[in-house]
Amino acid sequence: MGGLYVSLRMSIAIRSEVPSDISTIRNLTKVSFSNAPHTDHTEQLIIYRLRTDDALTMSLVAEDEGELVGHVAASPVSISDGTPDWYGIGPISVLPSRQRQGIGSLLMNHVLKDLEVSNAAGVVLLGDPGYYGRFGFRSVKSLELAGVPPEYFQVMYFSSSRPRGVVTYHHAFTDKG
Repeated sequence: MGGLYVSLRMSIAIRSEVPSDISTIRNLTKVSFSNAPHTDHTEQLIIYRLRTDDALTMSLVAEDEGELVGHVAASPVSISDGTPDWYGIGPISVLPSRQRQGIGSLLMNHVLKDLEVSNAAGVVLLGDPGYYGRFGFRSVKSLELAGVPPEYFQVMYFSSSRPRGVVTYHHAFTDKG
């Protein structure tokens, strides 16, 4: 899934990962979250475990003149009411020196488009409502993520289906080993 996208306002290409990107994605993710608050700094391990368990549905990279400068992952989530075809977005990473240049927005727009085209019913993510609200995410009372303040757990619908219940991410997000 996912093709090659090029932004006209930057020289950034968004593409699906290839095997030779894996090590760079790990390092990019680690450095991207090294000074981030509200994290246990295991994002690179989450991606590794998703990939190892064949649960990494989508893995897109942002490339600038041959250098990987960003990455976004998407993986299946389950909803307690049994509604299928829902995905979680994250982690999303941009090199600290390249943040606030629109790279994260490019990655987010492309992963959302690719998931919608692949017939996802909807997506969830955990993050800042001020940032992710501009993409159309919002918190809803019908879906919850245990132990998380509801305003930080956000939803985007791609279909008319409106599931209700508790969302569970792949165990890669909770395993701390």
